[in-house]
Order: sequence, then C-alpha cells, then structure tokens
Amino acid sequence: MTGLNDSGNSEVRKTLGGIEVPIIATKKWSEDMGSTADENLTAGETPYTRGIHEKMYRTRTWTMRQYAGFSSAEETNKRFRMLMELGQNGLSVAFDLPTQLGLDSDDPMSEGEVGKVGVAIDSVEDMKKLFDEIPLDLVSTSMTINSPAIVLLAMYIVCAEEKNIETRGLRGTIQNDILKEYIARGTHIFPPSPSIRLITDIFEYCTMNLPNWNTISVSGYHIREAGSTAVQEVAYTLSNALAYIDAAISKGLDIDEFAPQISFFFNCHNDFFEEVSKFRASRKLWYDLVNERYSPKNKKSCLLRFHTQVAGVSLTAQQPQNNISRVTIQALASVCGGTQSLHTNSFDEAIGLPTEKSATIALRTQQIIAEESGVANVADPLGGSYLVEGLTSKIYDLAREEILKIDKLGGSMKAIEAGYQQREIHQAAFRFQKEVESGIRKIIGVNYGKNEEENDEYSIQSINSKIREHQIKKIKDLKSNRNEKICQSILREINKISSTDENIFPIVLEAVRARCTLGEIINSMKEEFGTYRPPSGF
Repeated sequence: MTGLNDSGNSEVRKTLGGIEVPIIATKKWSEDMGSTADENLTAGETPYTRGIHEKMYRTRTWTMRQYAGFSSAEETNKRFRMLMELGQNGLSVAFDLPTQLGLDSDDPMSEGEVGKVGVAIDSVEDMKKLFDEIPLDLVSTSMTINSPAIVLLAMYIVCAEEKNIETRGLRGTIQNDILKEYIARGTHIFPPSPSIRLITDIFEYCTMNLPNWNTISVSGYHIREAGSTAVQEVAYTLSNALAYIDAAISKGLDIDEFAPQISFFFNCHNDFFEEVSKFRASRKLWYDLVNERYSPKNKKSCLLRFHTQVAGVSLTAQQPQNNISRVTIQALASVCGGTQSLHTNSFDEAIGLPTEKSATIALRTQQIIAEESGVANVADPLGGSYLVEGLTSKIYDLAREEILKIDKLGGSMKAIEAGYQQREIHQAAFRFQKEVESGIRKIIGVNYGKNEEENDEYSIQSINSKIREHQIKKIKDLKSNRNEKICQSILREINKISSTDENIFPIVLEAVRARCTLGEIINSMKEEFGTYRPPSGF
C-alpha cells in the first residue's frame, strides 16, 4: 500500500485512492468496512464477486491482447504477425489521431499526425492491408475507436466479406464509448445526442448480424489516466454504461438482446490490493445495478466482462526499465482480479512507441504470469483475505454512492454537460500531483531513488516521415478507380438518413463497399449532426 495519511503519520496508510488501511487487516476491520463475504461463494455464482466463470483460468487463460498500431497498415500488419508468432492470441488496433477524429490523411487538419500514435486507416483498402494474411475467422480483434466506430466496424465487416469469411462468426470489440471522450479524452466529433444514436444503431445492427461481437467497451481506462481515483473510475464507467442501456431501451431494444454484448475496459494502477478489490467490486456492483434497474431474464445481461490495460500514466521516462516491474505488478493484480483479456505496456512507452524488443518483453511478462507464477491455478486467489474483502466492500459502497449522486444530477450525460465528472477528476489529479511534488508519495526514479547520472540510451521506434504522402497517394488511387457517381449518391443518402431515426449502419456499409473514405462518410454525417465543444469542467 502507498501513501500516508493527511498529517503524514506513518502509522496510518492509505491506498492510492485514499482509503485508509490498518497495519493488520482483521475480520472486525473487514466487517467494519462493510464486508459480508460469503465464505461458501465460488466463482461463477451471482453476484460474480469472485469471477464470472466457475474455473476461471483453469478452463482457459485470459486473452493476451497487446495494443499495437503505428505508421501504415502494412507496417502494423508486420507487428501483428510478429506478436501472433510470439504467442499472442488476440489483436488490438491503435488508430492514429486523424482516424480517431474521422479525418482522412489528406485533410489539412491531419498534417503532422498521420501514423504517429496509431495506424492510419482511410478506407477499406487500408483495412484489408492491416489484416493481410491474418485469419479473421480465427482471431478476435479489438479496435480502440469511438466517434467514427460505426465506419471502422463497417470496414472490418467488408474486409471479412472480401476475404470470403462468414461475417456472423466475427469476434471482437469496438470501444465505441463516446461519454468517456467528453469526460476525459477529447476525441469526439459530434454532439452527444447523435453520438449516442450511432452507438445504439450499432447495438441494433450487431444484435441481428454480429452476435459474437462486443458492441461497446465501456472504458474506465481513460478516466483513470486522466487522474481519477479507483472509486471514480468504477462509478463513472458504470454510470456511463447505464446511460447506454437507457438509450438502447428508449430506442426499443430488448436488454436481453443487446446487454450480453456490452463489455468493459479498466485501468490497473500500482496499488496492488486496491486494484484487485476494484475489479471484484465492479463485478458485484454491475450485477446489482442491472438487476435492480432492468430485471433482465438472461443472466449474461448482468455479467461484467472486462479487458484490462496496465497504467500508462504510471510509466516513467526516468529509469524506464523500472517500468517492467510496475507492469508486472499491475498485470498480476489484473489476473488476480479476474480480467478476461489483458494488455501489458512496454517499458519504453514513456519515451516513444514500443520497439519489437520492448513489445516482446511486455508479452512475455503475461506469459510468465500465466505459465510460471501459479496465480492462474486458482479462481479468485485473494478471496477471503480480510484486506481484500474489506476493500472490495468499501469500493463497492463508495462507487455506488457516487453513481447515485450522478443519478440525482439527471444521469451521466447531464452530469457531463454540467462538468461534474471532469471537475472531480481534475481535483483528484491535483491532489495526487501535490503528494508527488511534496514527496509524500514516492515515485522511484522521479522523486525517490534517483540516479545521479542516467546516460542509458534506448532505441525508439521511428515513424516514416513520408507516411502522409504515402497515404495521400493511396487515397488518390482509390478515388480514381471507384465509381464516383455511386459514391456521391451514397454519401447524399447518409446525410439524408442522418436526419431520420432509420438505422444508419446499412448505408455506411454500402459506402465502405463502394470505396468511400472515412473522412467522406463522417463529413456527410457532420453536415447534419454538427460538431461539439464540451465544458472544460472548471
């Protein structure tokens, strides 16, 4: 556990999120924290505190899903295939900033950003190159994309079609979580209402056509990266998820048809026991909230299935090899907490994009945990610990209180529009930074354990400076070889349907098949939906 109490008293310690913990966690302390843990409760039993599967990793290890993407589709394809050869069993796509904002590489706003923080995808032709020689019917693919998620998913479907793969069997996830963009990340395009409409259109389409696809990955990761506490991460994430359910039900969808396709994405930070407890509390809280509010008949409607990524914000540019230890601790907490899939960061990510060497070490870290540590042999290995059970109950109670507070503000969207979550995160981040700067909270290599001389040099993954020119040429070639009349007709139809309640997904698919670009499709929606600038939270 890390952190002193507010007075600096070394006898009272706090978790990273500020929850006081004793020197010795007793049964009485655990009960005082609200723990009513049933010693006979096993994994796979409601309310799923101990895990959603009875045997957990004894049946199947979590999916090792390393996040990757840089430069062109061709370059990222090479990295995907390297990771799969090393034993990775799931893909996770990082898109560059223009793609995340629905901009083509030839847009003036894209200059200087093409291929920098992810892969540039302008059309289905790029998507086909991204997955060249990768069996989409045998792997699951996660795509970290939000505002233009409907277009990127359509590209993935068309890519599979043109590989003669049965699309109903496709497995994977799109992040598709716009509310956390307004709260913490900022890669939004449209105002909230049409953004939510696009999400529920995806829910509806996938329910009928992609039954194995996770239509949303409600993300606490970016909320935590912005500076929230563990409790805030849980509360704001689950509150956003409730908003999506409400919107889908308002659209006329049946919760038991779409809710089983909802997944979650959490951060795992440095405080080992708090993080394990956070995951356990989240499962129980989601089960309780969904049952209380919607009374689903399908038990899968209230299962909290989640992907975890270790905390990028915890990585340091100083003594970067120390990050291997941080990542290992965080990954271990994720597994002890019962994650369904996991990404381990590379040690050099505070310096630049991961190299092949650092990406390999990150994957090997997961494999060592899975095959050598023994933690995968037991479902919920820390269940029954007075400390973990007490923290689980406390996080559950505090997160539930915060969700009720958001309910009183009118729900997640109303609270976001008022800047509530943004303000709370800013204040939590400020408190943490004060602790670091005062030395109360020690960060090795930053304010404690510093080396007098740090001259180690690390190779950094370089991006081809000609990547934008390469993408622009591909766009020109694409447009010169397509049926322009058909494309313009489809783009006009997208604009027309944007003003109705009709599901827009089928016409987006037609646009992708006709070789319309990402930017063209998004601009056709933008003419009707407009754009949005949210409050800062101050």
